[in-house]
Amino acid sequence: MLRWTWLRVTLLLTLSGTPAVQAQGPPFQTDDPVPVDYQHYEFYIFGSADGTPVEMDSSGPSFEFNWGAVPRLQLHAILPLGSIHPMNHPAYAPAGAGPSTFGLIDMELGAKLAFIKESPHFPQVGTFVMFEVPTGNHDRGLGIGEVYYKIPIWLQKNEGKWLFDGGAGLEVVPQTDYRNFAYTGWLVKRELSKRLEVGAEVFAHGKEGDAAPQFQASTMVDLGGYYHFKNHPGEQFLFCYGHSVAGQTENYAYLGMYWTWGKHDQKPDTATLWLNHWGTSDGF
Repeated sequence: MLRWTWLRVTLLLTLSGTPAVQAQGPPFQTDDPVPVDYQHYEFYIFGSADGTPVEMDSSGPSFEFNWGAVPRLQLHAILPLGSIHPMNHPAYAPAGAGPSTFGLIDMELGAKLAFIKESPHFPQVGTFVMFEVPTGNHDRGLGIGEVYYKIPIWLQKNEGKWLFDGGAGLEVVPQTDYRNFAYTGWLVKRELSKRLEVGAEVFAHGKEGDAAPQFQASTMVDLGGYYHFKNHPGEQFLFCYGHSVAGQTENYAYLGMYWTWGKHDQKPDTATLWLNHWGTSDGF
């Protein structure tokens, strides 16, 4: 009986309806534990850049798609085009050497899962596991040449017009001259009006390996936001720029357009009704 009670608690935490919290992620580097609503979709067209004295890497046009596949679970994919611009400084070899090039870079697939929903005294908790698929040409510098992945834990708390995101993760890169490294991000965002939100984050990562432009650790401060179009409630313009404040010199930038749509019927799905029925009967 005790095992069944705990099973119902776990199911309620992982499958019940998504709370009324807000997703972050783009344009910031800090992500969030809030999946896309069930039977809803998100689509981005964006460009981004991340540069050091070793190399400037940019992505764009790139296309991101997110799908609320089941309650509290989001599936994710990015198809990116990108360019590599090595600085060809001999002091940084083997990184940052070679010609500039443009083409398909490594695709990204992922899944975001909310473990615990936000309450008045506790943040929402979840993960957003991502796999980077080697679709870019490694010989041309457009990809790592191996599957690598990110395993983070993210938190989110809403307080009126303020939102707080934060967490940390590990990026695992099984390739020669690259290394596994930890990263962390902490974001504060505020709604200034119905059409404008602004935020600031601190994002840091460890050494990424001798072949990476980010061969040293870096800590950045980024500023950005969202503009909601007046006559198109599901459409936003996203922007962000940041620079390192400690460690290796690094710049980050993001510009993009965002659309979301999905079913507007607010009726709970069958699984949620069943879980809520059993939860209520035992006082949960």
